[in-house]
Amino acid sequence: MRTPTLTCVFLCLGCIAEGVAGDDAVARLTVDPGESVRIDVPMSVELGPLDAADGQLTLFEVTGAERKEVPCQVVKTPAVRLCWILSGTTRPGEKRAYEIARGTSGLPAAVNVKDSEGAIEVICGGRPALRYNWAPVPPPKGASELYTRSGFIHPVWTPSGEVVTGIHPRDHIHHMGLWNPWTSTEFEGHHVDFWNLKEGQGTVRFREFASKTSGPVLGGFAAMQDHVDLKAAGGEKVALNEEFAVNVWSAGGTESGSFLLDVTTTQKCASASPLLLNAYRYGGLGFRATPAWKGGDYLTSEGLKRNDGHASRARWCEVHGPGNPAPSGVLFMSHPQNREHPEPVRLWPGDGELFFNFCPVQKTEWKLEPGNVYVLKYRVCVHNGPMTSETAERLWNDFANPPKAVLEKVGK
Repeated sequence: MRTPTLTCVFLCLGCIAEGVAGDDAVARLTVDPGESVRIDVPMSVELGPLDAADGQLTLFEVTGAERKEVPCQVVKTPAVRLCWILSGTTRPGEKRAYEIARGTSGLPAAVNVKDSEGAIEVICGGRPALRYNWAPVPPPKGASELYTRSGFIHPVWTPSGEVVTGIHPRDHIHHMGLWNPWTSTEFEGHHVDFWNLKEGQGTVRFREFASKTSGPVLGGFAAMQDHVDLKAAGGEKVALNEEFAVNVWSAGGTESGSFLLDVTTTQKCASASPLLLNAYRYGGLGFRATPAWKGGDYLTSEGLKRNDGHASRARWCEVHGPGNPAPSGVLFMSHPQNREHPEPVRLWPGDGELFFNFCPVQKTEWKLEPGNVYVLKYRVCVHNGPMTSETAERLWNDFANPPKAVLEKVGK
């Protein structure tokens, strides 16, 4: 994935819409939900033959004789794609028809990226959803300066304003909200730990933004991050380049009580040297929950919880706690294209605080070779109140097996 920032769902082709397009239409679009009930699903389709380099397109849903404009957004992934929300409830067999026309609608951005001191915030429906800290954040007073870290997300908020992430907990000062380092690695003949910062072997640093995006359908950023070997011969050396891309969809939001995030990490070796990721019980995208969730629990797609779920494989995992003042949760979803999917999970047993990690190297090592590109895709639903396994399964299915869409150009 390249600029701007979308972690888009790749869609299959379905049946072509029938009928005659409006006078201003340049294409028709038909969506088939398949055999599943769909509710407010993020959608995208490659525009292909349409020239949309300027991003000036509008989208209309056609129902009988009615034609209603719906928010849409043109992005590059690197292909030019049209994104929108399949709004409301769509039942099996209920195909949805759309027309695409030239021009802009002037609809306001529903998701905005705002600069903050040393950070950026993504705002959805007027409420903050998350903050990405690009500037180095120092550790608590008295802790080693080696714990200083940039390139992580904290806070993550629910639509009601509850913070669900934690950083610098006393038992694991290196835990940084939502962050993405590897733990046990081998680089140029020696061991490097990018996760446990106290040893001073490695770290991850923000370098620059590839893009920031605001719009009526989604908003977010793509940050370039360097995984740095601090003990390399001759001084520090970057072992791994990463594009860490996060987008918040306008689906969900304050009305439904949830924020829907797509997180994609694209990694490649930074030099002619490979990076060996040893098999280890944790590493990759990690989540440290707020201490207010102490005593909370997990629920995996296989029905396992905190005392029997560690090292199991899961398509999704719900992490939830009592909160303050109200219960809330975060649903993590793994894409079927990810390595080791269904992915092994790291869950903490007992009745203390909560940590979660999809770990694609928990069972087997992974050697990252120069010249190759490695992609992991996740969807995250941050929500108020409880979530049922049925809802979690539906949300994962929307991510893993989205509705089928087909685009047909009209005219020359």
